[in-house]
Amino acid sequence: MATTSDWAVKFTWTAALFKMSHLDSDVTTPLLRDDANSDDFQDGDYRSRWRSIRVMYFTMFLSSVGFTIVITSLWPYLEKVDSSADASFLGWMVAAYSLGQMVASPLFGLWSNHRLRREPLVCSIFINLAANIYYAYAYLPRTNNKYHMLLSRAFVGFGAGNVAVARSYIAGATSLKERTGAMANMSACQALGFILGPALQACLSFIGEKGVTVNVIDLQLNMYTTPALLAAAFGLINILLVLLVFKEHSVDEEGRNVQSINYSSEDRVSLLDETEESIDHFAVLISNVLFFTIMFIFAVFETIATPLSMDMFAWTRKEAVLYNGIIMCGIGFQSILVFLAVKAASQRFGDRPVLLVGFSVILCGFVVLLPWGNHFPKIQWADLRNNSLVSRLSEISLAANNSSEPTGCPYEQTWCQYTPAIHLAQYISSDILIGVGYPACNVMSYTLYSKILGPKPQGVYMGWLTASGSAARTLGPVFVSHVYTLLGPRWAFSLICGMVVGAIVLLTSFYSRLIAFSVRHGRVVE
Repeated sequence: MATTSDWAVKFTWTAALFKMSHLDSDVTTPLLRDDANSDDFQDGDYRSRWRSIRVMYFTMFLSSVGFTIVITSLWPYLEKVDSSADASFLGWMVAAYSLGQMVASPLFGLWSNHRLRREPLVCSIFINLAANIYYAYAYLPRTNNKYHMLLSRAFVGFGAGNVAVARSYIAGATSLKERTGAMANMSACQALGFILGPALQACLSFIGEKGVTVNVIDLQLNMYTTPALLAAAFGLINILLVLLVFKEHSVDEEGRNVQSINYSSEDRVSLLDETEESIDHFAVLISNVLFFTIMFIFAVFETIATPLSMDMFAWTRKEAVLYNGIIMCGIGFQSILVFLAVKAASQRFGDRPVLLVGFSVILCGFVVLLPWGNHFPKIQWADLRNNSLVSRLSEISLAANNSSEPTGCPYEQTWCQYTPAIHLAQYISSDILIGVGYPACNVMSYTLYSKILGPKPQGVYMGWLTASGSAARTLGPVFVSHVYTLLGPRWAFSLICGMVVGAIVLLTSFYSRLIAFSVRHGRVVE
């Protein structure tokens, strides 16, 4: 017969095993689906909290899609609606989105600090929706169409300022154990949106340049306007999710609702002061610089893809949109595998080695893209009206090809005459390499940044990260469009290679500082 002490031992072991299994479930709980076997998931607040977090994932995804869904068709659409626009103006077109986001992020973040987050979320998404409709109608005005396109993209970016609200919500609605995974998921959603947006554009390119005209509302549905209208439809879905599904939640470091915890105001102040002093702000600064570099590179990559392919391969506007969209679609599927591989690699080798490898792969991608050889691009002479013979020969050539669109490298870009052409194999190889390096760097930068911050409420810090990314996406397109137009791809990509090398040197120089908060304080052995 079991004695009282035997029962006590059994009870102690049972309680210990239950506690261990409960803690283990906290660590391994999937972030994108409910676990029916978990007691926590029987709690309505827990399920509601994660539904709201997933709405923020979707908001982040749509913010990225809004940036990229028209990126491959931006240049041909700009040429079509306003012939006075050049490649330099394209840089401002792409940068307008990020500039609007950079201005709006702190405003929406401040709004969310004093009011329910639902208000700035709905307002920002509505602005985004209306701006996409404005973009679809940019062809209607008789003059200054390029400036209407510029304003529409700026307002789309302004609406995307809700990214700071989404990040601050997730920072406050997750426990310390949940936060790193949640931030990694948000990073993955953002990266997928950046990469899959052009794939949606490619699917809609079959509509063609002419498309269908809806006379009732004076709307042309073609391969340029339909993606923007699709983004507007996504925005409507997002508004409904925020109004019907999203709920306000805030938890402490243990994952408990803060409403049920009665800390004194003095305790809260002292806790925040202690956390503020313990954060390695130099590591935070380095992380922002590295993230700036990552987003700058990606902005350059997406901005230059369409003009580069049209210049180097003599693709028409429709071909450039279709083929680049197909390439981006392939990179999107590739990125899914990269996310899986990065998660496993970071668990085995750590975040910093994976980030370093990601930068190295990106460097290889731009080195591969450097022009070489004796093959030069086709020169586009069709617009040279001061030479009647050349103009006549161009017209004959275009008629023979059943085309009304000149193709090749514009004669105004003098570097076309002495810079070797980039081969298609180079272009695709570079896309694949950058498509591997960028998702790896993006996910690892967010994950490492979140770990460096530790238990500190991360809303303000995530606002800084959003601002650095927006600044990169503002400056990157302007930089590459001007350098590419004036000096050509050799100079443009050489400078990018130098920037990536600088990021690698910065990462390796301060490698020991970029560690998790708990590791730096000796709570966890790395």
